[in-house]
Amino acid sequence: QVQLAESGGGSVQAGGSLRLSCKASGSTYSTDCMAWFRQAPGKEREGVAYIYTGVGRTYYADSVKGRFTISQDNDKNTVYLQMNSLKPEDTAMYYCAAGSFGGYCRYADWRYTYWGQGTQVTVSS
Repeated sequence: QVQLAESGGGSVQAGGSLRLSCKASGSTYSTDCMAWFRQAPGKEREGVAYIYTGVGRTYYADSVKGRFTISQDNDKNTVYLQMNSLKPEDTAMYYCAAGSFGGYCRYADWRYTYWGQGTQVTVSS
């Protein structure tokens, strides 16, 4: 089992920045992909950023490419999502997820096994 705990959400004005953290504990060796998903009210959950933890290979949704950066600190078992140039449409609950896929990580949410409880990000105009 893997436990995930997100932190770092909050409220910010458009153009601002936030950094989300996801600390993993438990059997983290059983997973090789970490991801951030988000879900806005009335919308489906969507993948935002993914990282193959073995080599640090990253993938991004087109909507956040160039603004968001996913990174990892293996010593701390923590994955980060640095979010810059935030827009009101980035407002959502952000979830950290972990899974095992053998190297390619950009899969739909239902493929991921472990989930955190989420952290709210609100961007005002």
